[in-house]
Amino acid sequence: MPRVVHVGLGAFHRAHQAVYTEDAGWEVCAVAPRSAEVVRALRERGHRYTLLVRDGERATARTISSIRATLHAPTERDRVVAVLADPETTVVTLTVTEKAYRPGGAVVALLAEGLAARARKDAGPLAVVSCDNVPGNGRRLRELFQEYAGIGAEVTFPGTVVDRIVPAATREDRELTGDPAVVVAEPYTHWVLEDGFPAARPEWERGGALFTADVTPHEQAKIRILNGTHSTLAYTGALIGHEHIATALADPALEALAHRLTAEDVLPSLTPPDGLDLAVYTAAILARMRNTALRHRCAQVAIDGSLKVPIRLLGTVRDRLAAGAHPRWACLAVAAWLRHVRGGVDDRGRPLEVSDPLADRLRSLPPEEALRVPEVFGADLPDEPAFTGQVLADLRDLARHGAAAVIRRETTT
Repeated sequence: MPRVVHVGLGAFHRAHQAVYTEDAGWEVCAVAPRSAEVVRALRERGHRYTLLVRDGERATARTISSIRATLHAPTERDRVVAVLADPETTVVTLTVTEKAYRPGGAVVALLAEGLAARARKDAGPLAVVSCDNVPGNGRRLRELFQEYAGIGAEVTFPGTVVDRIVPAATREDRELTGDPAVVVAEPYTHWVLEDGFPAARPEWERGGALFTADVTPHEQAKIRILNGTHSTLAYTGALIGHEHIATALADPALEALAHRLTAEDVLPSLTPPDGLDLAVYTAAILARMRNTALRHRCAQVAIDGSLKVPIRLLGTVRDRLAAGAHPRWACLAVAAWLRHVRGGVDDRGRPLEVSDPLADRLRSLPPEEALRVPEVFGADLPDEPAFTGQVLADLRDLARHGAAAVIRRETTT
């Protein structure tokens, strides 16, 4: 029977791809690149584990059994290479850290060894599928393998967009299910895949996956609607004094900000993807953020803003400016991020948790110069007065009046 080999045996895979694969009736051989702990836990339970779906106070449990074998790459490398070279393996999926997408990474080297062994055996075509939240993940993965010779020409690297929030399981979750290997997830799940599989693949569409010729519009929609709104709520929520994203969105002023950001700035900047109604998708995103069971802290989402803001918000800014429009709410979000990282305190003067690689540099510069940091704003946005003027005005207002008053005033006028 054809199988999927999955590399990266973390909670996200067990709450996402493994569930789709179970619905498709296929088997998974899962490889742990580092830790042996999850391998040991799954082997002890015959590779069956509980998926606990939490929605507010409600919780439903489901047993997942699509993972039929596990391997620990550091101690069972030969077995990993052998299963990658097996003709029964027709799909390889990955959920690994972003560091793995750097040249010379251990995971890529392991896969290259397996693919070379596969080519020597003439084991047939294969799809290697990144399921990580890396922009252009399929393209990035393909580029990494270009430096390896002998892996064969029958390998494809379909791009994907994945989405499901998978918080860490708690002691309460383990006690509720009696399963030390339990994984917890929200009800929502989303998976879009480029239709580029040269051999047999699971019918993941049985579980709701969408196959398309180009995942780029889906990726952009996710980044700008989900991630952009998430970051906006994190910075504004933290400034006002909210600890969690769900409570931030329960604040009427921030709820209005989220709606106006998506409706007036983000959605007009997007090309509607095939098979996705953007208005329905946006409503689903906001409903997910209200799920109190997810316990997403504003401080956690706010981490590394200088790396996230250019991807999540500034694409919207650029596209709206190019269209001759004024990205009012995206500018306010950028100002909230700068206020958060430069000021370091909320509206009441309480210290904020700030973790940003450019924090010291941004604090050392006057606001006008902070908006010229090229790693964040590029060479173009510092010379866009409609952007810089609005952000500077918002920064002054946030400092004088506080985020709560400014956002309430702006969203009600």
